[in-house]
Amino acid sequence: MLHITQPWPWYVAGVVAGLTVPALLLLGNKHFGISANLRHVCAACVPGRVRFFDYNWKKEMWNLFFAAGIIVGGYLASQYLSTPDPVVLHPDLKKELATYGITEHAGLLPQQLFSLETLFSLRGFLLFIVGGFLVGFGARYAGGCTSGHAIMGLSTLQWPSLVATISFMIGGFIMANIVLPLILSL
Repeated sequence: MLHITQPWPWYVAGVVAGLTVPALLLLGNKHFGISANLRHVCAACVPGRVRFFDYNWKKEMWNLFFAAGIIVGGYLASQYLSTPDPVVLHPDLKKELATYGITEHAGLLPQQLFSLETLFSLRGFLLFIVGGFLVGFGARYAGGCTSGHAIMGLSTLQWPSLVATISFMIGGFIMANIVLPLILSL
């Protein structure tokens, strides 16, 4: 089994993500984004029952294959590109995480956060259930997700995407520096 011991450089992913925009536009005037897939799945499952889902979702089926490719690609990367070595964290970050009770760093997902016990705790409820709802609501309210606005919208010079991306960034800074430490200290 192939194991990569060093992460790929950031500029490789940047170039690939950057090239998806002109490729999608040139190959059929398609728009990049992932959050619309939930609407496509709902439209396929309940055709004609809800007016919001009453549209030709088959025209957007390519996006469902794109989402499936993300899942398959993530699985393949975890199987063939991962390393069995523990995650290397900066000592200061380890100290800060320890103050929140996160001391296990063997894998990418610490068990103190990603376990069934955590899911059924107040911390897990706030992080996963409330947080997931807010992300979904925010993506719907903003008319798209961060990838759709920040990658596709900004590259096509859309003013609403600039406003949405700035809002996402401000919200992310507030969450990471104020709200998340409060939740993790529960």
